[in-house]
Amino acid sequence: MKGFGYLVKEGLKNVWSNRIMSIASVCVLISCLVLTGAASLFSINVRAAVETVGQSNETTVYIKDGYSQLEAVYIGKDIEKISNVTSAEFYSKDEAIKQYREELGEDVFAQMQNDDNPLPDAFIVVMDDLSLYDETVAQIQKIDGVDKISNRSEIAKKLTDISNLVNLISFWVIIALMIISLFIIANTIRATMYSRRFEISIMKSVGATNSFVRMPFLVEGVVIGFIAAIISTGAVALLYEVLIGAVQRFMAFAAVPLQSVILYIAGAFVVAGVLIGFFGSMISIRKYLKMEGNEILGW
Repeated sequence: MKGFGYLVKEGLKNVWSNRIMSIASVCVLISCLVLTGAASLFSINVRAAVETVGQSNETTVYIKDGYSQLEAVYIGKDIEKISNVTSAEFYSKDEAIKQYREELGEDVFAQMQNDDNPLPDAFIVVMDDLSLYDETVAQIQKIDGVDKISNRSEIAKKLTDISNLVNLISFWVIIALMIISLFIIANTIRATMYSRRFEISIMKSVGATNSFVRMPFLVEGVVIGFIAAIISTGAVALLYEVLIGAVQRFMAFAAVPLQSVILYIAGAFVVAGVLIGFFGSMISIRKYLKMEGNEILGW
């Protein structure tokens, strides 16, 4: 256990002893993590915007003629029982005719008797998941008393396609950035290894095991990844607040609150930073572990 503690301590000391290369590695990793965080936040906000538009995309369900308002209320309760229905607001035919009179003017309705109203009662239905639009409409249509439903399946499909496209693009951008991060950090650490090949050569020459040689470098990589993750979280938070503030000055935009996602971003950054640092170090030192002391120096 003491040996392990010594190796961990050596790894921590190495971060400071080789601070120029450590700073370079941290900066590279910060750049990749910030770009990854930006892509993630963009995806989250676009998805939220699509969901907001979807929720405002109301579908009108018309009730068959001859049903009283009390019977219509019970039909509305049956509509609300459907799992994908967020709300079903009753819109009476009296409200509808009043709105038409206000919008079109009384002249249009001059020949109509006061109690003559050809419009049906209806419900304004909001759905939770627009990808289930057709399935939900089919369920509503089966309810007794439902006459017609305004068909907005084309709009629902477009909104769903936009959401899926953004999610797919964001996923591959994040994967690509993580691979690039691992590649760059591995090469940066490999440069560090080269500058310290004399140190590695001495350890190998005196009979140090591969695990003994490897451990300080792995600790160093993990520490670099952790430091980069903490700094990246602060940088993303600051950048997000500045950009959202700038966007909201020009247009009404309900951004996802940073407080609701920052802990998830910080956790993801720490995990990603530590893993990239760990595997970057492991990949970089693997070459030297296969050589003997003199071979490392090229003697």
